[in-house]
Amino acid sequence: MVKAKEPKVTKGQRRAGQLVGYLRVSSLDQKELRQLEGFTLDKRFVDKASGKDLHRPQLEQLTGYVREGDTVICHSMDRLARNLDDLRKVVLGFTDRGVHVRFEKENLTFTGEDSPMSHLLLSVMGAFAQFERDLIRERQREGIALAKLREGAYVGRKHCLNPAQAKDLRRRVAAGESKTALAGELGISRQTLYRYVAGAGK
Repeated sequence: MVKAKEPKVTKGQRRAGQLVGYLRVSSLDQKELRQLEGFTLDKRFVDKASGKDLHRPQLEQLTGYVREGDTVICHSMDRLARNLDDLRKVVLGFTDRGVHVRFEKENLTFTGEDSPMSHLLLSVMGAFAQFERDLIRERQREGIALAKLREGAYVGRKHCLNPAQAKDLRRRVAAGESKTALAGELGISRQTLYRYVAGAGK
């Protein structure tokens, strides 16, 4: 059964089982640790890892920790799993053991009662979350491709020259070699090439 409007747990509120938080954060953005601010958690598990699969240390510890009557709370579905198959596997794995799973962003709680509506909502909401992530990735790919068309606009991995290469580059430019050809040969943009010629890269 899905409880669409279950109230948030506040400090001091009694509950039968433990409220266990799961967070998956980027190692670069620790602000994501505030995903479950305002909740009094009995235990929290934090993975600093990609959600591309289910092989995450803290998720595995969480799975072994929770017991019947506990509630696992996540900020959103995509924090728990990146694709629909993994999401269903994790949620059903918990609910089959009597552990409830709650997603704050989607305002949904799964309790394990075998109702068609519960399975439908899990599949539909999970599919929407996956579709949204796929759209974001597609926009990123398109943006990178367009940026690559504009010389020097894409800042991906920077190609650096060692001092000997930089010195040789300046010698070849002074000898009249094509800057465009040199930039292509060395895997750098013309803008980067000019910086080396000016001595900025040394």
